[in-house]
Amino acid sequence: MPARAATAQAPADKAAAVRAALRTLVARDGFRGASMSAIAREAGVATGTAYTHYASKDALVLAAYVETKSELGRAVTPGLAPDLGAEERFRALWLACYQHLRAHPDHARFLLQVEHSPYRGAAHRAALADADDPLVAEVAQPVFSGRLLPLPVDVLYELSLSPAVRLAAGGVELTSAQLDDIAAACWRAVGQPS
Repeated sequence: MPARAATAQAPADKAAAVRAALRTLVARDGFRGASMSAIAREAGVATGTAYTHYASKDALVLAAYVETKSELGRAVTPGLAPDLGAEERFRALWLACYQHLRAHPDHARFLLQVEHSPYRGAAHRAALADADDPLVAEVAQPVFSGRLLPLPVDVLYELSLSPAVRLAAGGVELTSAQLDDIAAACWRAVGQPS
């Protein structure tokens, strides 16, 4: 959000503007280009206001990551048919994640930057602890019980949804058939044979 448009925001809106500004700057310039003063400037708030909402850049990064992942989950889970089997459900989730991130490339690039930063471990723990994250809740559904390989969560993520994030962040143009093939390959990487 440009600095000129943020002057009359309510406190919650200012916190949201600061999170959005962080995503934008990190997506565009990486973490080095996202000082708290640059974030505040991008959000249209004073640097002190940014610190009022987030005690540190670390706290801000984690809040923005959890928000981004939760928003992704809310965008992709509502349309899932309840009677889908594990493989079909995974495919639908994967394709919806890719499409959502393709439509929000800054979010995809932000997630990718976090994945390749020292924030990765803390960000994953924060997202997994978020009781409101629909993707975390989705993986806990009974349909997936016993169907996922017994791998560490980070490995499951890298082999399943991470390719969707990378492809969307890179703006890679793919056909529907290619996307189906990639989703199927990701399922084979993490799913137990039926």
